[in-house]
Amino acid sequence: MALLSADQYRESLRDGRSITYRGRRVDDVTADPELRVGVELAALDYDLAHEPDHREVAVVKDPETHEEISAYYQVPRGPDDLLARSRLIELGTVRGGTIPPLIKEIGTDALFALLRVLEGEALERARVFYRHCADGDLAVAVAQTDVKGDRSVPPHAQPDPDVYLRVVDRNAEGIVVRGAKAHTSASANAHEIVVLPTRAMGPDDADWAVSFAVPVATPGLHLYVSPFSGGDRNDFEFPLSHRAKMLESLTVFDDVLVPWERVFLLGETALAGPLALTFVEYHRFTAVSYKLPLLDAFVGSAAAIAEMNGVSRAGHVRDKVAQLIAYAETIRALTEMAALRGRVGQHGIAYPDPLTTNMCKYTFATRYHEAAALVQECAGGLLVTAPGREDWESETVRPVLEKYFRGAAPAEDRLRMMNLIADLTARDFAGYHAVLAVHAEGSIEAEKLQILRSYDLPGAVGLARRFASID
Repeated sequence: MALLSADQYRESLRDGRSITYRGRRVDDVTADPELRVGVELAALDYDLAHEPDHREVAVVKDPETHEEISAYYQVPRGPDDLLARSRLIELGTVRGGTIPPLIKEIGTDALFALLRVLEGEALERARVFYRHCADGDLAVAVAQTDVKGDRSVPPHAQPDPDVYLRVVDRNAEGIVVRGAKAHTSASANAHEIVVLPTRAMGPDDADWAVSFAVPVATPGLHLYVSPFSGGDRNDFEFPLSHRAKMLESLTVFDDVLVPWERVFLLGETALAGPLALTFVEYHRFTAVSYKLPLLDAFVGSAAAIAEMNGVSRAGHVRDKVAQLIAYAETIRALTEMAALRGRVGQHGIAYPDPLTTNMCKYTFATRYHEAAALVQECAGGLLVTAPGREDWESETVRPVLEKYFRGAAPAEDRLRMMNLIADLTARDFAGYHAVLAVHAEGSIEAEKLQILRSYDLPGAVGLARRFASID
């Protein structure tokens, strides 16, 4: 099948899917004034494949079919493939104004994990589903994070067994599942949803050790989309967030029938943890790749507003900009090193180095709020006291604003840069980025745990004992 156009992608979402937004049923995600912002963000991935300047990055020839497919679906076989994937993700994020489309990025993270971990009949099912998605140029979301209930007890001991997604029946057609997943990004505007375990499972958790894929329009599947970063926004006050909304959902499976050919994991508790962690290996690499344009925006906006304020030569401002550059380039270097250190695992599929990937994500997360504060310090209080679009467009008010808000640059340039920085660091869109920095793709504690797991600690201890003349 040919690569989908953006228009074909939009049309394909009109399929009767069950979406609730702000307490009301949404019949057409492409027509809703707020949700269609997320659709347009996602459509950028389809536009890239048809733009002559970007086809070399966004499109590859499939080694099996010799047909063109989205480069997101290229199964990585070595460091060069991982680097190319990172650069494609970065390009999509630049186009999305610091928010990536994420309709193929996360889905292929999950597909690569399935293709690496599974064996036998389950692997063949995963391969058939991969071909379905790659050949159809589909948008694929991932539902991994269970709502968890009481986190002090495992799935089988929960007072409400549905707080972890579980199998409630099996029949000739397939399995029936019930429960919910949280934080499902790009779910309302995807074609398919892949479900993965969220954690390692014990012997008593077999009903919860499940992985499968279903179309978003499947009966019994209901998406409750978060309103965060919604509402009426204009391009003067909200230069980024007026066009960059991620559709995140509580994804509820109300006795959903999953055909047998789409079941990848069923009761094999020993595979639940490895499958979850293998997905994370790819997903955190995707994460640090899409953070790069955001950090470049921090550097550029801080330097630009300092120039417009007339303070760019001040020593403390130069120090702040230098700190921001060091932060951004540290994340970039670690992202590239994670790819260059990439290894080839099961079934010949490459994956980014877990130690370097988690070091990168940890460094990004723990320094993010400090970096945002540095940008704010370069800007000043106008981030929260500047006039709005209606004032700027008023024939009587605008001359006043032009007179009194001029600095070392015209008032309009200065106010627009202030609004960019406010979107990045001070408004609800900034809050979204700040929470993503800490919690998305795994918490800071999860990253530290993976750093400990990945480092050769026994080797380092042995070296220290040798230097100390012990043993």
